[in-house]
Amino acid sequence: MQYHLQTDVVVECRDKKEYAELALEFRRICDGENTGNRQLPFNVIFAEKKTNLTGLQLANLVARPIGLNDIRAKQANQAFGLPKNKFFCAAGLDHVGQGYQNIGLKIYPAQKAKSPGEPTEAAAPTGNPQST
Repeated sequence: MQYHLQTDVVVECRDKKEYAELALEFRRICDGENTGNRQLPFNVIFAEKKTNLTGLQLANLVARPIGLNDIRAKQANQAFGLPKNKFFCAAGLDHVGQGYQNIGLKIYPAQKAKSPGEPTEAAAPTGNPQST
């Protein structure tokens, strides 16, 4: 078993505020504030966007549809169809793409609106052709 070995997770970072918030949340999750209430052997490494790592490019192709689906839940998101069918589901393989929320897909931290009529703090950019 390799449970005791540490795994490095490379994360793209854009600014110091984002870095600090993400590092804190990552550390909390790894220290045991997770659904299993257990410590996780992960170490976060922040890479600048200009590093242009292939793995980060691939992660962005998957992460963007997932992020937009969370931020703009009521907007149609055709690109989310493929990753949605890959998440572990409550009913297993018989109901792929259903019942995956908080089981196979967990969003950390949860998005919170400032007030009922205002958008969440993490608003997706507009005007990008990929966001439609």
